[in-house]
Amino acid sequence: MIDSKETNLRPDAHASGEHELEEVRLRQQAIGVKLRHMFDEVVNEPVPDEFLDILRRADDRAAAKGGQ
Repeated sequence: MIDSKETNLRPDAHASGEHELEEVRLRQQAIGVKLRHMFDEVVNEPVPDEFLDILRRADDRAAAKGGQ
């Protein structure tokens, strides 16, 4: 059975659809590049001293409990 939507397509509709897909792919690629860049910036940020203090205290408590 022939889909009525297919019969209404222009001859260049296939090429137009491919062009739209390429635009979507390029947009997705640009978003991916930006997200990787943002992730790299966050990973390379120094750890705040307050957080390091919390981790040290937690390690000290774990060591004290393990020694009992």
